[in-house]
Amino acid sequence: MNAVQEIEKAITRLPKDDLLVLREWFEEFEAKMWDNQFKEDVQSGKIEKLADGVIADFRAGKCKEL
Repeated sequence: MNAVQEIEKAITRLPKDDLLVLREWFEEFEAKMWDNQFKEDVQSGKIEKLADGVIADFRAGKCKEL
């Protein structure tokens, strides 16, 4: 059994209150991971490249109002 399977099995045995605590922790954990990835993407220039492409599409008339 691999680590993920062991975790899944353990989660299925959690009482409801502990499962709620786990959910809240995981949401915070996932948000921090997303924030860190975004910061890395900004620092590496990925976001700027993406923005440049969007601006170019807008100027070329490839966008429509919502």
